Amino acid sequence: MRDLEYLNVVPLDAAAFAPYGWMLGQPFDSQSAALGFSNAATDFWQTHVFDPGNDSRTEVLWVNYRSQADVATLEVHSLTEQAIVPLTGPIVHIVATSLDDGSPDLNNLKAFRIAPGQGICMRPGCWHASRVDAGEVTCLMLTRPSTTVELIAHMTHGAPARESALQSIAPHRLVAPV
Repeated sequence: MRDLEYLNVVPLDAAAFAPYGWMLGQPFDSQSAALGFSNAATDFWQTHVFDPGNDSRTEVLWVNYRSQADVATLEVHSLTEQAIVPLTGPIVHIVATSLDDGSPDLNNLKAFRIAPGQGICMRPGCWHASRVDAGEVTCLMLTRPSTTVELIAHMTHGAPARESALQSIAPHRLVAPV
């Protein structure tokens, strides 16, 4: 059995998350919004243009997270970005970039607390896992339909995975901020 390692959970911040992708849910800023509109009744603005990869479409998934376990496995998707927006409570999202050989770079493993009203969009090749503090949290996810189909077949029947991978790592216990 591997030794348990500890991973500090930090609040989501656009600059800290940049190596892994993009923070979603930042406040409207009329000066920096590439595309946006504001009046007394509504604000809307572009925060990111989602890329599902070549020859694909974007899929909207509803995801329930319940795991509070130590992080011992990471998942990666090679062809698509993947966005997660918590709806019913906060999640902790664990991320790592990829090394040149495609494996997770555990030297930059980070854990971010993502509150409802915030979200993230990971780059292709971003290793990740999600956890909750307690109970169940429902999230909206954007991904690529073929990635979902393949991942379900892999996890259910052991079918080969080409768009995704799962890799075991030394167990990491999440440490909440003081």
